[in-house]
Amino acid sequence: MIEIHATARVSPLADIEDSVRGTRIVIGPRSVVDAFVKIKPAGGVGDVVIAGDCVINSGCVLYTGNGIRIGAKVSIAANCTFAPVNHEFRRRDVPIQEQGFRPGKGGILIEDDVWIGANCVLLDGATLREGCVIAAGSVVRGEVAAYTIAGGNPLRHLGKRE
Repeated sequence: MIEIHATARVSPLADIEDSVRGTRIVIGPRSVVDAFVKIKPAGGVGDVVIAGDCVINSGCVLYTGNGIRIGAKVSIAANCTFAPVNHEFRRRDVPIQEQGFRPGKGGILIEDDVWIGANCVLLDGATLREGCVIAAGSVVRGEVAAYTIAGGNPLRHLGKRE
């Protein structure tokens, strides 16, 4: 089920796929989803819920997996990938594509007033606390404390926001 608030702006060039498994995709008031953003139900039955006043720039891909919750006033730069799901790969006698998915780590949670730089990858279990800033090109798989600046690869904390 796709729910887009009447005041949200979704580019006609965005690709939001409806779920066949009941996953909800919700885009809140005054949020903007730019051209070439892809939201795809894949790898689970988690919902994607985007609160109000968010901006998701071109080239971002959001898989539903175990769910994505994005708080209010979040800015996501271009070409970010949100992957709240993990393929199983333990068996050598079965191709990875046939092994299904690993148990979830809680999906992705992004609290209010977060800025995510270009080309970031957020993995299952990522939690970005209120007001944090994620540097361009970062891979996030754990928790980033409120009002900190984090970046690099592997992710390192650069300190408190001033």
